[in-house]
Amino acid sequence: MIYLDLFITFFKIGLFGFGGGYGMLSLIQHETVERAHWLSTAEFTDIVAISQMTPGPIGINSATYCGYTAIHNAGYGHLMGILGSATATLALMLPSFILMILISRMFMRYMNTPAVKAIFAGLRPAVVGLLAAATLLLCNADNFSTPTQNPWQFCISLALCLATVFGTGYLRINPIRMICYSALAGLLLLY
Repeated sequence: MIYLDLFITFFKIGLFGFGGGYGMLSLIQHETVERAHWLSTAEFTDIVAISQMTPGPIGINSATYCGYTAIHNAGYGHLMGILGSATATLALMLPSFILMILISRMFMRYMNTPAVKAIFAGLRPAVVGLLAAATLLLCNADNFSTPTQNPWQFCISLALCLATVFGTGYLRINPIRMICYSALAGLLLLY
């Protein structure tokens, strides 16, 4: 039964996840952590971090890891977890695959019409909102701690976040290098 729930959940996410993988993160978090309780907030944060560091689209990587972790947390073994990964990944990709097949010919014909342009103009703010929700989703106590709970970790986490934004946005440092620098700083300062 959990496999059917996993398939339906990730199919819905794939169907309504405009804005790519980062836009899907808030939907994935809502469905897997808040609604179904398959994952804890800390597990989801770890999955997002791993998904960003591994090759491939973050939405697909997140679905793969969420599928495995959800099945594993339900008490099933390693092989059943792999089946959960495959189920979640397939379900996430299937809506896009079906829609692209159905509309690819029509889109090329009608993409310059006012109605299609208006639809895409309306989707842009929604995509920005989903990306902002994904950003705010990761600004939680699991990632930053709190000033009362652990002031040192909170200050270091906030400083690393600001340094990363400044380094990638203003200094144009390669994001992969910034990930490595932040990991090294986290190891040195937090442990």
